[in-house]
Amino acid sequence: MIEGLSGADWTVLALGALLVGLAKTSIGGVASISVALFAAVLPARESSGALLPLLITGDLMAVGAYRRHVDWAALLRLFPSVAAGVLIGVGFVAWVDDTVMRRTIGGLLLAVVAVHLWQRRRPARVGSGRTRALVFGLLAGFTTMVANAGGAVMSLYLLAAGYPKLRFLGTTAWFFFIVNLFKVPFSASLGLIDGGSLGLNAALIPAVIVGGLLGRIGIRHVDQARFERLVLLFTVVSSLNLLR
Repeated sequence: MIEGLSGADWTVLALGALLVGLAKTSIGGVASISVALFAAVLPARESSGALLPLLITGDLMAVGAYRRHVDWAALLRLFPSVAAGVLIGVGFVAWVDDTVMRRTIGGLLLAVVAVHLWQRRRPARVGSGRTRALVFGLLAGFTTMVANAGGAVMSLYLLAAGYPKLRFLGTTAWFFFIVNLFKVPFSASLGLIDGGSLGLNAALIPAVIVGGLLGRIGIRHVDQARFERLVLLFTVVSSLNLLR
């Protein structure tokens, strides 16, 4: 996987890895840009597998930073349906070709933008009902397995429920750490994780760590509204490129 990458390719991947770390310890929406950047450089299927170990590295940093701020009751309600969504995603990835996979990633990222815009225009009262947990869990599991893009679904579920910043960060950190570990054997069995992808990960992990540290430093000072607008803009542009 490393062979054949140009200097420009490495720059794009390093930026994507840095944004993974930043997303895990600060603004989760930035991860959508990482998904698009990796899929722009690598084949769509391989990009999903290459991102997963980097995401887990970022999850470890986030858990270390916010481990005490977690709502385990909410996670326990979600996990059964999330597992089902991941399994549905495994079947989808095994069935489609690279073109469909690439366009699906682009479509899912556009859906992420739509979810964010809908949430901002209509602050929903997201309770803890079993039906709502089932729907959000299935969506989060499927999108995270297919495109590592479950963050928007999880954000909608937690933010609309009124979670304060630290509890949101802690619950999200533990959620994705557990779910991403759950995905590893399926990704490996599908050939998405192999020696080549792990070699790429080894080269990019330092960028994830730098991004994670920057996220922890900047989370108290970031202008949330302006930053979210930029994230949405870059995500739309990247998604449209994938859909071509």
